[in-house]
Amino acid sequence: MAAASGPIHLRRCLVSPTGAHSASLIFLHGSGDSGLGIRTWIKQVLNQDLTFQHIKIIYPTAPGRPYTPMNGNISNVWFDRFKISNDCPEHIESIDVMCKALSDLIDEEVRSGIKKNRILIGGFSMGGCMAMHLAYRNHQDIAGVFALSSFLNKASAVYQAVKESHGELPELFQCHGTADELVLHSWGEETNSELRSLGVSTKFHSLPNVYHELNKAELERLRSWILTKLPG
Repeated sequence: MAAASGPIHLRRCLVSPTGAHSASLIFLHGSGDSGLGIRTWIKQVLNQDLTFQHIKIIYPTAPGRPYTPMNGNISNVWFDRFKISNDCPEHIESIDVMCKALSDLIDEEVRSGIKKNRILIGGFSMGGCMAMHLAYRNHQDIAGVFALSSFLNKASAVYQAVKESHGELPELFQCHGTADELVLHSWGEETNSELRSLGVSTKFHSLPNVYHELNKAELERLRSWILTKLPG
């Protein structure tokens, strides 16, 4: 895959802070979307951009790659899956390629003067899963992780990394619609309780009658949590 052709430069969409920049948030889109796509979706749900006085928001776009659940057609996905299920192996090779590309993005923020404990990573659906891999396997010293309508496979490499970790792990904030038919609410719940049993501090919010979508109450709750993790 793209790993052989050197570093992957991710296209991105930025929302600058309204004041002095002292923290950064990396928000990862779901499968088949883009950075601009999820920023626009959030804007529609909230009737305004998600903005903060001191936090820069980075919405990267996953590069196109063949995606097995779409019969191998090219899609903007963070990694490949054998199927959309929590009961199959992870496509770890493609996950690791993207962990490297997203780590470069984190390193850029650190080089610009932002401390690791002032960086949050999260996302919607596949983006939330990617964020958990990135944080708990590669960057355990960030401020926190959020996963909206997301899950980890039963034998996820994330669980193994958390088992082997020493020291404090970033808190996980999860939201999941009870009516989600693509990523079952029970998959999200199971991910949360497994990580909690391994010592991760977690928050899990069930959203009654919400499907596989972003929701205004959820985004407002997320916004409040972000400010507790990255105070001004």
